[in-house]
Amino acid sequence: MVNNAMTADFLRSAYGGESMAHMRYLIWGEIARKEGFNNIGILFEAIAHAEYVHANNHFNVLKAQKGDYTVPAGGVFGNTTTIENLQGAIDGELHEVEQMYPVYLNTAEFQNEKDAKRSFHYALEAEKIHAKMFKEAQEAAKAGKDYDLEAVYICPVCGYTVLDEAPEVCPICGAKKEVFKEFK
Repeated sequence: MVNNAMTADFLRSAYGGESMAHMRYLIWGEIARKEGFNNIGILFEAIAHAEYVHANNHFNVLKAQKGDYTVPAGGVFGNTTTIENLQGAIDGELHEVEQMYPVYLNTAEFQNEKDAKRSFHYALEAEKIHAKMFKEAQEAAKAGKDYDLEAVYICPVCGYTVLDEAPEVCPICGAKKEVFKEFK
């Protein structure tokens, strides 16, 4: 249960942003595949699932709060080429890493909102990885190549994202390798 209005507002905003990222990445993944970047399409689809995990975590922290709320959330818009869509993804992830989640996390810590703190921490750590992967994918696409990967693995607890093989234990939340979701 969330006791502080500001943390609840931040959870709703994060939920909205992660929900939009989930759908945006699915759309951009389809475009990447149509442009011949199958692996970049897989990357978008996998990270879309990680964004779903984050949205689900934020939503579940708010489970005791019922009612209708206006949910202001930043969202990157645009639907163009894979290279430009990757830039939109990079910009969105960096916004979350450098601005949004540090503020939300610090507020949850200050207000002693343990569940919100955990949810924000999980998202922040995964978004750092997403920004890096999207940058690498964009570099490949700019060179006329697809992103080099065998598979993408997503932790269903925190959204941790890794290429080619899931770790024995998630370094963010401790989930076991067996529960990771594979995308290929």
